[in-house]
Amino acid sequence: MQIRVKCNCGENCPEWAMIELQGMVEVQPQFQDRLQNLKIGVLCRPSSPETYTFTVGYHELTGTKMPLKKPLLVLNKVKEGGEEGGSGRVELEVIGIIGHRILFKTRPKALISKARPTMKDRATLASSK
Repeated sequence: MQIRVKCNCGENCPEWAMIELQGMVEVQPQFQDRLQNLKIGVLCRPSSPETYTFTVGYHELTGTKMPLKKPLLVLNKVKEGGEEGGSGRVELEVIGIIGHRILFKTRPKALISKARPTMKDRATLASSK
């Protein structure tokens, strides 16, 4: 079977980046059937173009942008013609090119706000006034 690869975007294919995390990202059971557009965090580039932060819930990861040794293509499979059950022509359409990866190799930092003062702390503050 011949599979053709085509690119309709000319020389300006959108460049994508791959995110590489250490460990596993586990999906809660209530989201198992809705993974298509599931938002798991916020990716930001706060200071330099090589440093990124990824915030997932109450955890923040810091990563760096690194070039890939060999770029990867992002493809969309398109089937043309053919009868049901028969073999039709298959083409792969280039959607984008992955040229970099953002590597998060350190443990996440916990984002915890200041704890509320306890009753003992409040009593100490009140007595010092």
